[in-house]
Amino acid sequence: MNQIKHSGRAVSGAAERAADSKAFERFARAGYVASGILHVVIGVLALRINAGDPGNADTSGAVAAVAAQPAGYALVWFCFLGCYALALFQLSRIFLAGKQLRDKELWKDRASNAGQVLVYAAVGTTFATFALGRGSNSGSSSSVNWTARLLSVPAGQWLLGLTGLVVVGIGGYFIFKGATRRFRRKLTGIPGGIWSKAVDVTGVAGFIAKGVSLGILGVLLTLAAVHADPAQSTGLDGALHTLRGQPFGVVALAAVGIGLILYGLYMGIIRARFAKL
Repeated sequence: MNQIKHSGRAVSGAAERAADSKAFERFARAGYVASGILHVVIGVLALRINAGDPGNADTSGAVAAVAAQPAGYALVWFCFLGCYALALFQLSRIFLAGKQLRDKELWKDRASNAGQVLVYAAVGTTFATFALGRGSNSGSSSSVNWTARLLSVPAGQWLLGLTGLVVVGIGGYFIFKGATRRFRRKLTGIPGGIWSKAVDVTGVAGFIAKGVSLGILGVLLTLAAVHADPAQSTGLDGALHTLRGQPFGVVALAAVGIGLILYGLYMGIIRARFAKL
């Protein structure tokens, strides 16, 4: 009889833990919604730059734009908590992956999860500064400041150049991922019909646009390192302004802006709903 009671309590405890895990997973998906909102706003700001608006189309500028909207304060708090929840969820996966994976696949998965932790913790911190009333719409000047600090340390020029090349490589991978539809590997349970088409449209255009913007940002970082000039590193906002100044730049920036909006829709709707977690 005691064995049956003990077994019943164990089953009940396991069920409660599973329910808690599912609840945390659902909340962690809010991080994808936050990323989606951020990219939609950056895409809109990019289109405004294309129309001649000197606005700040980087992360801090986008969060400032969100905070300025009706109910923006509550939305900023939602995004802040969602990003941190997703970062914590990905952190837990670094340690749990060993139960399902081995050797090369294990370390590849851990590296991917670690990257996600850094990305969503950083974005969550930006939302947090605005949620706590300490944020400012000064992304470009912040980029120049940290570049100047990096250039002032020993081997800083090499580190900045390496960072630029890494960002270019990440941008290239985004383009490759979009063009080959590899982003579908991170999704599960996608219905057919219009949902499948929406995944392809938002994913392909979105990943390619994100890759182009990162590629330009990486080139600017590399040039700042080559010339030892912090002013050449102006963040994502500067990358989009640089794109507009090129031949056919107005058309290219319009395409990137629309693509970033689609990437935001992919993150905030498609990935938030169908991502493998």
